[in-house]
Amino acid sequence: MRLGPWEIALILAIILIVFGVGKLPQVGDAMGRAIRNFRKAQTGEADQEEKDKEQTSRAGQEPKAKS
Repeated sequence: MRLGPWEIALILAIILIVFGVGKLPQVGDAMGRAIRNFRKAQTGEADQEEKDKEQTSRAGQEPKAKS
């Protein structure tokens, strides 16, 4: 099933009515982050980022040597 221009226009009009013009940037941003996180999870990049963050936080918590 393909969506024609009228169907897409109707969907966009309903989204505008439900969320309003002021909320659209926030909704788009949230959807973009969700899609990005989903793709990272599929490729396994999220696991690597978590490991990197843990290593960075551990390095920052080590006591500094007195000089």
